[in-house]
Amino acid sequence: MRTLEQSCTSVMQTSWLLLLLLLAAFLRPVHCMSREERHKLRDQVVEMFDHAYSNYMDHAYPADELMPLTCRGRVRGLEPSRGDVDDALGKFSLTLIDALDTLVLLNKTEEFEAAVRRVLSDVRLDNDIVVSVFETNIRVLGGLLGGHSMAVMLRDGGRHMMWYQDELLHMAKDLGLRLLPAFNTSSGLPYPRVNLRHGVRGPATRTGTETDTCTACAGTIILEFAALSRFTGDPIFEDHARRALDFLWEKRQRNSNLVGTTINIHSGEWVRRDSGVGAGIDSYYEYLLKAYILLGDDLFLQRFNIHYASIMKYISQPPLLLDVHIHKPLLPARTWMDSLLAFFPGLQVLKGDIRPAIETHEMLYQVTRKHNFLPEAFTTDFRVHWAQHPLRPEFAESTYFLYKATGDPYYLEVGRTVLENLNRFARVPCGFAAMKDVRTGSHEDRMDSFFLAEMFKYLFLLFADADDMPFDVEDYIFTTEAHLLPLSLSTAQRTRSPTAANSTAVKELDDSNFDWTCPNTRLLFPDPAFPGNLRAPIKIAVDKSCPRPLPPREPGMGRLPLRAQDFMANNPEHLELLRRMGVSLIHLKDGRVQLVQHASQAVSAIAAEDGMRFMQEMMELSSQQQREQLPPRAVQIVSHPFFGRVVLTAGPAQFGTDLSKSITGVRGFVMAAEPYSGCAELTNPESVAGRIALLQRGQCMFAEKARHIQKAGAIGGIVIDDNEGSSSDTAPLFQMAGDGRSTDDVTLPLLFLFHKEGNILLEAQKEYREVEVLLSDKARDRASLFKGKALPGAVLDGSGAAEEEDCATEDKDNGEPEASSPSVSLSLSPSSSLSSSTPPDQPSTQELDQSEAEEEEEEEVDEEEVVPPKEGSEPDAQKEPKEEAASDKDPNKLLDALMADWQEDLEAFRQMEMEKDEL
Repeated sequence: MRTLEQSCTSVMQTSWLLLLLLLAAFLRPVHCMSREERHKLRDQVVEMFDHAYSNYMDHAYPADELMPLTCRGRVRGLEPSRGDVDDALGKFSLTLIDALDTLVLLNKTEEFEAAVRRVLSDVRLDNDIVVSVFETNIRVLGGLLGGHSMAVMLRDGGRHMMWYQDELLHMAKDLGLRLLPAFNTSSGLPYPRVNLRHGVRGPATRTGTETDTCTACAGTIILEFAALSRFTGDPIFEDHARRALDFLWEKRQRNSNLVGTTINIHSGEWVRRDSGVGAGIDSYYEYLLKAYILLGDDLFLQRFNIHYASIMKYISQPPLLLDVHIHKPLLPARTWMDSLLAFFPGLQVLKGDIRPAIETHEMLYQVTRKHNFLPEAFTTDFRVHWAQHPLRPEFAESTYFLYKATGDPYYLEVGRTVLENLNRFARVPCGFAAMKDVRTGSHEDRMDSFFLAEMFKYLFLLFADADDMPFDVEDYIFTTEAHLLPLSLSTAQRTRSPTAANSTAVKELDDSNFDWTCPNTRLLFPDPAFPGNLRAPIKIAVDKSCPRPLPPREPGMGRLPLRAQDFMANNPEHLELLRRMGVSLIHLKDGRVQLVQHASQAVSAIAAEDGMRFMQEMMELSSQQQREQLPPRAVQIVSHPFFGRVVLTAGPAQFGTDLSKSITGVRGFVMAAEPYSGCAELTNPESVAGRIALLQRGQCMFAEKARHIQKAGAIGGIVIDDNEGSSSDTAPLFQMAGDGRSTDDVTLPLLFLFHKEGNILLEAQKEYREVEVLLSDKARDRASLFKGKALPGAVLDGSGAAEEEDCATEDKDNGEPEASSPSVSLSLSPSSSLSSSTPPDQPSTQELDQSEAEEEEEEEVDEEEVVPPKEGSEPDAQKEPKEEAASDKDPNKLLDALMADWQEDLEAFRQMEMEKDEL
């Protein structure tokens, strides 16, 4: 969400004034960040932008995006396909266009002028290439319109861009006309893709066969198209965008007033009926409110308010925002959240609903502190669901708007954290690299254009003073890509000739033109104690998701006495605890063990409940172990000139040193083994001794390679794939297995690199000869790598700050807490009901084969049976325990409350099944 703090809606004025009076009664002074500190951070933002922008121009331009690990441009068709992500690339120098108005905001007027000249001379829009309508609209059309707005502003100032004759606007209209064929549908919803040269019809287009599009893709057009119409006087663009929004509104679910995630562009039927405020829907809601602000049409505000009321009724569960079904909004659609919803607190600031904005933002900040960045998706207990982080700006955006609304210096410190984490973990010699896995710190060879378009705008605005900016930002609204459109467009007529447009533009505007907006939000929250009081319980709630080990309790004492992940089939004490809970163990012929619970054989009714909960936990653990692999490892280049800023994703071995249990990892210089395959005794043991050996995949087993380099005195090994072109970007994680016999004799770590990542390491060795790397479970920040030494290279102030202390008492390097008792508030499903599903005289059994694991959560069963790890095996150290959600409460009462809630939801579901759905 990209918004303007000036434009909160007039419908909130009365409540704002009342809240202001209440806040005035509790004013108290708060320590503020000094002006010097803010200016230091402001200047650091500018330096970071220079680092990213100059590397794009030096190594990538005129390509669309920079590949910061390999220091080259990403050209579509020349690099391995990344699927839909590549639809944003159209061979139109995407990053340069996306960054145009950022250059002006950061006072880089000369660079802006040079960039505009480059766009006009080099960029072509008639390429025979299929692009995303949504991405091209918000990034390229929005970038051209934002650049035009800035050029006009500078030209009118009389000092710069005096030669400019609306050339960017002409390019924007050309692009708009190339996007219009996508709207040629019976519904008015656009096709998701269009060929810039051939449109959507005919075999030459290579598109036009799609039937579905996301709600945000169709509903995030109005700002750019309406601005284009009002800049040019041609109403066709705004008319098409309005028609698409009208259709989406008509297709909303009338009972819940929610929209789904994916819709059929021809029939209007919802393809995906889950509804939230994250990926697939997010900017649809944003553009309804902003269309009201920019265009002055009350209809958009009315629609937004209806949607917003339903969001707060069904989706918002402060501080969480969880997807629901549009037809059955009382039932959650999933138990995790995606990072794109981080825009929503900023939108709530624009709406004027500050309290939930503060609460959700604080939850997001605590997740950021746990993982350094917001994972692409995370669970309701704040653990990683999808580990990537492509340097998204939404959290920084909401941080800026909350600071403008509250004046709380706390948000300046949040911004400092964002800035420092970017420098510590994402900065590389050729720019900033996306995080492939926030758990390990490994990088992905991408730097999306939105990083320059949005991230640096919001960070600069957060730390800058009003007189640091070349224009008044209050006169503009931010699009979803943070492009700047002037609010003066709100006074332009929808349909008129270009001549009329020119005559209207010179008229002086008076305050009556803006009667439909309310006062600036930055004036309404003078007391930082207000947001501070709201944040405290959120921080506590997130902290509780880091579980603590609990002492064993006897069965029947109201707390689970044995955790499933601690269970060992050869431990007599564990077997006795199982017996008391009515759980018996059966050894199978294939070496596995089977657990069966007989509730009637437990020593008490409470012990039987403990046994049932143990079985439920064991089922979840077994299912998780079947689905998950060992996590990836990291190869971090720590020598000159990299100094830890390049991190390569590596596959683990199922033998040798377990790097997850090593605090320091293994650090050493690399040396190629001879023979390179490592399949025979090495001929260069004196060169390999004390170093990390480089090996090529193939010709023998991985364990054999490890034994040969270990015999030569190596301290570790890296196997590089011999399949040219392979990459961790496109291939699943690779794990090296043993050779079928005991590998206990292998005591060094062995990691696997695909060809692309291995080639980066080999090229570094070729150029610098002596290359030192760190093998670890995840990348280390530079402060810990060079502890006690001055940080080398152009390290910025604050980039070496100590890493946030993890909430767990141990295993701080991994950022994973000590295993503990799972919370009974999680994972309970109908199949785990203790009150009605299992008669006391019947055994509870259920086979957990891999094919059945997913079905366990959906079916009610009378018998539950679990296959835990083989006898004598250790618990998987990589599995994340569930949280202890209420360690200070009676779990029996908590379980009863949860079961009552579940029964209530089930009853609501049954009632809704009896009703006739509108669609």
